[in-house]
Order: sequence, then C-alpha cells, then structure tokens
Amino acid sequence: MTIKQLLTQAEKELKESCERSRFEAELLLAYHLKKERTYLHAFDDKKVDDIESFHILVKRRANHEPYEYIVGEASFYDIELNVEAGVLIPRPETEILIDLVAEIIERENITSIAEVGVGSGAISVVLARKFPALNIIATDICDTPIKVANSNIEKYEVSNRVRVVKSSILDEVKEPIELVVSNPPYIAEDFILDSNVVDYEPKEALFGGVVGDELLKQIVLDVQERGINYLACEMGYDQKEPMTQFFNEIGVKYYKFYKDLAGFDRGFVITF
Repeated sequence: MTIKQLLTQAEKELKESCERSRFEAELLLAYHLKKERTYLHAFDDKKVDDIESFHILVKRRANHEPYEYIVGEASFYDIELNVEAGVLIPRPETEILIDLVAEIIERENITSIAEVGVGSGAISVVLARKFPALNIIATDICDTPIKVANSNIEKYEVSNRVRVVKSSILDEVKEPIELVVSNPPYIAEDFILDSNVVDYEPKEALFGGVVGDELLKQIVLDVQERGINYLACEMGYDQKEPMTQFFNEIGVKYYKFYKDLAGFDRGFVITF
C-alpha cells in the first residue's frame, strides 16, 4: 500500500478515538517511517514496508492509548521527554507553573529547590536547563517515574545538579531548600476522566484523595513546617475556594492563584 492509501485507512480507524484523526494518522505513520510529516505529503505515492507494524500502532491509538506512550516521547516546553506507561504525560499547562517559578528563582537568586512528584522529570529538567547554578532535589514515591526521570536527567546532561530520591513529599530531603515546586495528584477519586487518561495514565499521579486536595494541603503543611520560603503548585480548576479557606486557617500571609490559557484556575504560589 502507498502512504496515501495507508493514511486514508488509518484516518477511518481513528475517527472514533481521535478528534483530529487525519493528523494523528500522519503522526503515527511519520513515526513508523522515521520521517517528518512533510515527507508524507511529498511522497504520498511511495509504498510502505512492514504495514502490519503500522496497523498495530493505529490499533493501539484506536483503543485510546495516548500517542506519547506509543512513541515513548512527549513534547514539553523546548524539549522531548522520554515517557512510558506508569508516568504522567506532561501537560502544556505545567509550562505556566515553570515560568512562574523561574521568575521567583531569578528575582530571589535562588540556588536550591525541591520538586515533589517528579514524574517524567519535566519540571526539574527544564528548570535546570534554564538556571545553570540551580541545584534540585526531586522526589517521588513510585519506581517507574524515578527511572524515567533519571533517563531524562541524563539525556539533557543535568545529572550533576538534579538528584531524584524516593520519598513521600519531603521526608527524605535533608538539605536546606529555598523553594518547592509541585504538580501533585489533585483529582477527586470519583471524578470521571476520559478513557485515554484513566485507562492508561498512573492513578497515583492523578487522584489526590477522596476530595482531591488532600495531598495539596499536606504539601503546604510540610513546606510551612520546614520553614521554606516559597511554594508553587498546580491544582484543579475547582479548588481555589477550598484552598483559600485552608490558607487562611493555617495563617498563610501571602498567596496568589494563577489561571491556565483556557482561563481556568490552575495553581497557586505561596510566600511563607
């Protein structure tokens, strides 16, 4: 079969699982051929070898498996991160969190931070690349994220300044820290998610408890107890009100919330 014929067939197979079925068919075929998407348009009459392997890729995507898990990579900020099942796929919204943290690091000349819940290592790797003098300790409770994060840390050659430890929140972080950043699980256990998320991405990285904000609140308490000056966290779109009440209850003097590109409340920054 030719490239054109394969794309037409794959587009039909992906209609129900993908909003942009043609685009995703092109992504998968470009990955299969190890070519850019532009190649598909320039040589659409070229015959394709090993069609069966391509059909397997399409079937996986038709079953709602995330594209990033299929190809083993996710685009984030200005880099390509290794990802696999068991690791949360980094979202564009988290780039806003990084920019806010970068402003604080630059303004306050911060040289030592911690990330709670390292996942793929997205936040730590980007910040380490932005700030050559920055040292980062990243924590996670699961082995797969620790393994994948370390692969990305090595990939971008920041292992001399980013260290990953297995720890619940900051329990195993003994060094002095000036700022903590986190994109923790914050979804309520009974919240209905799309099948491509709930059926494939790690539940430990999605659900933050019965209500959803339990882990967020624990991170705030731990950072406050450690006397760390700054905390920046991502949160759910509906958690501004309960988190505001919580901040006031525990005596947080300064906090601000920020929105994502869609206009939803997406996180907060605290100065203790």
